Amino acid sequence: MKIFKIAFWILWRVWFYVLMAIPILIMFPFLVVSILSEKGYPYFFKMARIWAKFILFGMGFFYTVKREQKLIKGKSYMIVANHTSMTDIMLTLAIIKNPFVFVGKKELVKIPLFGFFYKRTCILVDRSSSKSKNEVFKRAQSRLNQGLSICIFPEGGVPDDESILLDEFKDGAFRLAIDHQIPIVPIVYPDNKERFSYTFLSGSPGKMRARILPFVETKELTSDNRKELRDQVRNMIYNGLMDYQKE
Repeated sequence: MKIFKIAFWILWRVWFYVLMAIPILIMFPFLVVSILSEKGYPYFFKMARIWAKFILFGMGFFYTVKREQKLIKGKSYMIVANHTSMTDIMLTLAIIKNPFVFVGKKELVKIPLFGFFYKRTCILVDRSSSKSKNEVFKRAQSRLNQGLSICIFPEGGVPDDESILLDEFKDGAFRLAIDHQIPIVPIVYPDNKERFSYTFLSGSPGKMRARILPFVETKELTSDNRKELRDQVRNMIYNGLMDYQKE
């Protein structure tokens, strides 16, 4: 029985990368045109949402979202969520309509095809380089000035310890939100780790729930409030995860 499970997991993981490539190949000319200038990003974003939903459906994931507050079209936000899976990217694209830009780790550039567009549309960070982190702020500020939103997973990566429900948050997202006086949109993903974690021989098709919590305003806050804001948002997401565990 175990050998069949292992065979399924291997084939299923390979299928994930096949699904990532199919819509990119189909839409390739349109994707390339949309990244020629920053003005084309909203069109790229629409295609990215199609790509994300295609992968989720093809992997046998069905998602539901509970919205405690709705985003306003044309308004910029700082989107933050817990991070346990590569599918966090797809699910965020699927449930958020306002065009946003990911801040993500540069290692994903190595993925064929996906990495080509990831490098040109996302804000990449090398967490071992302070210079890279400063560049992230400059690029994020530029994108916010264009009326886009930013999405950051503030844990700074997936926790190494499997027992950690939610790691400590970094300050970057909250510093940017305060600097630009934009609301923070906290999102809870309780199922993504079970569905498709970074552990290779794991996962299964099934439900993916998302819960968009009430937004946290940053008006009249200053950099002195950064850590307090960070802890407030982390507690909201942590409590949201705990609520799902009690169900």
